[in-house]
Amino acid sequence: MATSQGAEPTGYMENSVSYSAIEDVQLLSWENAPKYCLQLTVPGGTVLLQAANSYLRDQWFHSLQWKKKIYKYKKVLSNPSRWEVVLKEIRTLVDMALTSPLQDDSINQAPLEIVSKLLSENTNLTTQEHENIIVAIAPLLENNHPPPDLCEFFCKHCRERPRSMVVIEVFTPVVQRILKHNMDFGKCPRLRLFTQEYILALNELNAGMEVVKKFIQSMHGPTGHCPHPRVLPNLVAVCLAAIYSCYEEFINSRDNSPSLKEIRNGCQQPCDRKPTLPLRLLHPSPDLVSQEATLSEARLKSVVVASSEIHVEVEHTSTAKPALTASAGNDSEPNLIDCLMVSPACSTMSIELGPQADRTLGCYVEILKLLSDYDDWRPSLASLLQPIPFPKEALAHEKFTQELKYVIQRFAEDPRQEVHSCLLSVRAGKDGWFQLYSPGGVACDDDGELFASMVHILMGSCYKTKKFLLSLAENKLGPCMLLALRGNQTMVEILCLMLEYNIIDNNDTQLQIISTLESTGVGKRMYEQLCDRQRELKELQRKGGPTRLTLPSKSTDADLARLLSSGSFGNLENLSLAFTNVTSACAEHLIKLPSLKQLNLWSTQFGDAGLRLLSEHLTMLQVLNLCETPVTDAGLLALSSMKSLCSLNMNSTKLSADTYEDLKAKLPNLKEVDVRYTEAW
Repeated sequence: MATSQGAEPTGYMENSVSYSAIEDVQLLSWENAPKYCLQLTVPGGTVLLQAANSYLRDQWFHSLQWKKKIYKYKKVLSNPSRWEVVLKEIRTLVDMALTSPLQDDSINQAPLEIVSKLLSENTNLTTQEHENIIVAIAPLLENNHPPPDLCEFFCKHCRERPRSMVVIEVFTPVVQRILKHNMDFGKCPRLRLFTQEYILALNELNAGMEVVKKFIQSMHGPTGHCPHPRVLPNLVAVCLAAIYSCYEEFINSRDNSPSLKEIRNGCQQPCDRKPTLPLRLLHPSPDLVSQEATLSEARLKSVVVASSEIHVEVEHTSTAKPALTASAGNDSEPNLIDCLMVSPACSTMSIELGPQADRTLGCYVEILKLLSDYDDWRPSLASLLQPIPFPKEALAHEKFTQELKYVIQRFAEDPRQEVHSCLLSVRAGKDGWFQLYSPGGVACDDDGELFASMVHILMGSCYKTKKFLLSLAENKLGPCMLLALRGNQTMVEILCLMLEYNIIDNNDTQLQIISTLESTGVGKRMYEQLCDRQRELKELQRKGGPTRLTLPSKSTDADLARLLSSGSFGNLENLSLAFTNVTSACAEHLIKLPSLKQLNLWSTQFGDAGLRLLSEHLTMLQVLNLCETPVTDAGLLALSSMKSLCSLNMNSTKLSADTYEDLKAKLPNLKEVDVRYTEAW
């Protein structure tokens, strides 16, 4: 009998002799198993190791015996006569697999596949027989995923007997293992379906969502950081699939909804279709499993949106139809809000789910709420939900958007930019949660409170960028003025900034904003402060004063502010803040210097926030020294808009090679660059 080449008993130990150090093992051919030998080549020569021979012979013998036993059990269980005998044979088979000396995954999988085939061929078993079989194979499930057919059997048991103790005692560790170790539900969708049915079974218990909540807590763990990175994406994939299934009837209802092609071609005739069911505005990909796999793998990494990428692109209802008509024949996907506002009747339609679908929706939206309460999970959850991975029917369902509002609110309250930046669209031309939950959006059900919260947190992350204010002025000026009229401080500040940065060109609109500000106490006070700042700015920018200025070391932001408020600095071209204690906060004062061309920030605490503000206002700056400052790629990339830069010192910063190449390509006038002691050096 000949053996396969390359077998190696690595790490085998006998009589305190280790063979793991052997460099080359060549298994020779033999006539029969008991007579084979090993030729072992070691630096000292060729030796015969009878211990290794014995080990491999035993392994071969056990493997042969195991195959014979598996064949025997397959034959016995293929024609069951009495189920008590079958159950006994299954237990014996499980014990044999657990006690086998062979270390191979197939040893445990073979009994599970035999039982799976047995159950699929015998559908007339009683509930008690079902539970007895599940309990018998439970030890094998501790370290192995159930095969697909067995998952179907488990799903059926969860649906028919959700209160069975088997669900809690046997299925719980199985589902926990799936959530912790599964890498791709796309390759094994029935594992996802089994997990989905298990959670619904927990929800059917007397305590309901309390049991589900405790299960989620057990998956996260008692510490502030979950030790299992696969748990969150797997849970989100299960939630998305379950929510999708709630609206599947509407999604597949072609007789009552236009197809994607009809939407793109502008076919919006409500009389052509029955008005009783909501429109299927956009059919998601039928391969939901592939969508889940993409979410789990490609979108786990948190997305941080730089201030220069922040847009507010919300189309009003009045412009939805022309936009769709113009895109007729285009293969690009229609704008989400345009699709949802495709017909005036859409806003009045209501989606009514059946009792079971309604319970499923409530359960899994509640799970998303629970996930958003964990600080360590929130960044990844926000990144996974940023592309709005829900069917359009769900977004047209008032109950769903009302319940999901809690999750969006949690994102809006999180101070981390990697979280609240996910409120914006994942890329240009797409809509994000900010658009959906802003006044006029399909999901907005309040007077703009959530919108104000989102604007407040986004203004903090984009550092009052003019681009963000401009987009608000173009699309959401009315809601901003209404909220300011009701005393919302965030919106009052937004209107003041629009005036301060000259965002509004129309004089009548400016006067209307001023009237709105003066109609409330907080608005009047902030407008007076704005007027004071404008007077100071006019005095600061008045021609005169020094052309060069150097602040003493140890100077602070407050010292710089006092100095610049003491007179005119309209002629100031060269400012040195080297070795001072200024931070990004001083950028608000620096952008007021109209003639500034050279700025030295060597060895200060000036960071990315200040760089973004400088890049937006000081476009004529020619020389910038950032040596030994805490700036990173996030801020340095913003310098690409400063086309006049001819000298840039980034010595001893966190500059990367890619960012350096990007800056060189986008700054045509750059002649002197210092990148020593950086990654780009």
